[in-house]
Amino acid sequence: MATNAESLKPVQKIDDLVTPALLLDRAKLDRNITRLADRARKLGVVLRPHMKTAKSIDVAQRVFPTEPGPITVSTIAEAEYFARHGYRDMTYAVGLSPASALRAAELCRRTSVDLKLLLDTVEQADALAGVRKATGVIPSVLIELDCDDHRGGLKPDDPRLIEVADRVVAAGAKLAGVLAHAGESYGLSTSDALVEAAENERSATVRAAEILRDHGHACPIVSLGSTPTAHFAANLDGVTELRAGVYMFFDLVQHGVGVCTVDDLAISVLATVIGVKPEKGWVLVDAGWMALSRDRGTANQKIDQGYGVVCDAKGRVLEGVIVSQASQEHGILAMRPGSGRRMPELPVGARVRILPNHACAMAGQHDFYSVVNGASPEIEARWERIRGW
Repeated sequence: MATNAESLKPVQKIDDLVTPALLLDRAKLDRNITRLADRARKLGVVLRPHMKTAKSIDVAQRVFPTEPGPITVSTIAEAEYFARHGYRDMTYAVGLSPASALRAAELCRRTSVDLKLLLDTVEQADALAGVRKATGVIPSVLIELDCDDHRGGLKPDDPRLIEVADRVVAAGAKLAGVLAHAGESYGLSTSDALVEAAENERSATVRAAEILRDHGHACPIVSLGSTPTAHFAANLDGVTELRAGVYMFFDLVQHGVGVCTVDDLAISVLATVIGVKPEKGWVLVDAGWMALSRDRGTANQKIDQGYGVVCDAKGRVLEGVIVSQASQEHGILAMRPGSGRRMPELPVGARVRILPNHACAMAGQHDFYSVVNGASPEIEARWERIRGW
C-alpha cells in the first residue's frame, strides 16, 4: 500500500495527504511553547521540557531556536536520538532498570552527554556500582519523590530517602538531586485545586531536598512538573527546574482539567469519510484506534469526548460531534449523547480533523507530522518522529 513516505514527490497540499495523517499546527505549537517559557522565566526556574510528547528534533528546535537546551526524555532511544542532534543535558525520567542504566552509561561514554538517571530503591542504587565498573562512567542520578500517591517514588519523610542517597554515593555515583511529578493533577478541574496541587508538589520536593542537605548531600537539582501544575504554580521558591511535555500540543484531557482551550490543541488526525449510516446517526472514517490511539482519558471527566472531538477539514470544531467508537482502522462519528444537535452532512470523501484525548498517545501512532498553519491548505513541512525504546 502506498504511503506518504513512499511518494515520488513531496506532498504540498493537505488534500494530497493519504489518510489517516497526523497534522501539527505550527502557529499553535509556537504559541504554547512561548506561554510556558514565559511562565518559567517569571517563576525564576529553568524549563526542562519533556520531549516524550513530541519526540522530534524539529519540535525541539522550536523550543530551543538558537542552541540545544536541557530536556527530559522517557526512553533511552530518545536520549540517543537527541544526542545525535547535539543535546547534551538530559534527564531520563523513568525509573532505571539494570539494562537501561548500562545503556545510558554507554551513551555517556561514547558522547559528552550528561544523562541523569532516576531511581527510588537501594537495589537500583547498588546496581550503579556495576554500571560504573563496566563502563568507567560515573552515573548521575536523581531520586524520585512521591508527592501525591500517584506513581513511584519516596515520600519526603521516608527514612529510605537518606538510605538510598547514601547507597548512591557508596556505589560511586553522583547524587544530582530530586525529582517529582504531580500526576494526580490530571484528575482536577478547578483553578484553586490546581494551585493547591502545584504548591503541594513544590513543598514536598523542596522539603526532600532540605532533608538530604541536612544529611550531607548537596542536592543541587530540585526538579518538578506536570503540565497542569506548571501552568498553575503560584511560586516555585526552592525549585531549580520545571518539567512539562504535553503543553507543546495540549489535548482534550488538559482542556478538561482547565489548562487550555480547544483552540490551543496543536495536533489532530486528518481522516476521510468512508461511509454513512444515517439510520444509526453514524459517519464512518478511515481513522480507528491505530491512528487515534485507544486512550479514553476524558471518560472520567465532566465531558466524555469519546475517542476525540471532530472538526471540519479546516480545523473548525463540529459542535457535539465525537468519535464515539473505534476499531483498528475504522472510527464512528456520532453526536455526543445529550447534545441535542443533528449530525452535520459529511458525505463520503469529505475530510475531517480529529483532536486527541491524549496528545502523546495520538502522536505515538505516527512516524511524522505534516506541518500546517491554521486553515491554510498548504503543508509547510514534514517533521519526523523518533519511536521505540
